[in-house]
Amino acid sequence: MRLVLVILLGILVGVLGVVGYASWQRPDIVEVRKELPFLKYTIGNLGKRVYDSEIFLDEAQPSPKATAGVAGFTVYKFHFSSDGRRVNGLAHLPNSCNKCPVISTDKQCISRKCPVIAQFRGYQDVEKYKTGDGTRRTAQKFAEAGFISLAPDFLGYGGSASPSANVWEARFETYTTALNLLAAIERWENTENIGIWGHSNGGQVALTVLEISGKEYPTVLWAPVTAPFPYSVLYYTDDILDHGKLLRKELAQFEKDYDVEQYSLQNYLDLITAPVLLQQGTADDQVPVRWSRGLAGKMKNVEYVEYPGADHNLSLGWTEAVNRAIEFYRKSW
Repeated sequence: MRLVLVILLGILVGVLGVVGYASWQRPDIVEVRKELPFLKYTIGNLGKRVYDSEIFLDEAQPSPKATAGVAGFTVYKFHFSSDGRRVNGLAHLPNSCNKCPVISTDKQCISRKCPVIAQFRGYQDVEKYKTGDGTRRTAQKFAEAGFISLAPDFLGYGGSASPSANVWEARFETYTTALNLLAAIERWENTENIGIWGHSNGGQVALTVLEISGKEYPTVLWAPVTAPFPYSVLYYTDDILDHGKLLRKELAQFEKDYDVEQYSLQNYLDLITAPVLLQQGTADDQVPVRWSRGLAGKMKNVEYVEYPGADHNLSLGWTEAVNRAIEFYRKSW
């Protein structure tokens, strides 16, 4: 019996020795983590980075004839860089704010600083788009009121550089483009005060920018898209040829790796400190009036105005809406 126990003990020690040797010979296991390149675009992470750019005025464009008794302005194309890529746009400069509007007695240029409105347009068909579409008419009124208007085309439009090939990253790049433009405006020598105007999807961009930056830019919103992400995108898929099939496939892949709640402006409204004028038409067939009513109920420092019977472009109340916007900016600066 004793001999049997000795043999068994010997076998056990031998087995343990082999296992230990094999473990000692095995290289360390290295955990390979999946890269998540779009984490940098969460609203929280976008708020941690630095934005910077510079504005360059390009060639002057044909400008509308000045209305009798109304200040004139000059229209320019302009460009700036957003994270190394060129973005074009349209600028409306009141003649009183133009290059060297005043010459001193010693013939030195005396530049006059003016308020600047960054205008973010709504959705446009890229195939039909021309620089300034979606903002041109309001920009003219702002310029007549003495405000400079800078309306970026955004990546992929108006001869600007191409956006990301990924549908979601291309969307997030609208935020970085807007933030780089605002950083450029802050350092621009023509700038006195800064405001934001956003229509439809541009309103969504404007709100997200306010959350990311924490800046107190007075902001006017016309029928902004404010549904939670990604429903804010899926809501419009009926207008796509495949009814959103490809987009839903891309979304399913995105949701495997990312928490969509970190990309939704509805979750960060408390970060907005800027005064906001929210304007909405009750007959809007693109942005349900309940979206704007709901948003107004959640935000602080917001003035909400409805225009009975007005459509997505506030056509029936357009003149009143523009004049109200101008007065809002003046009292907010």
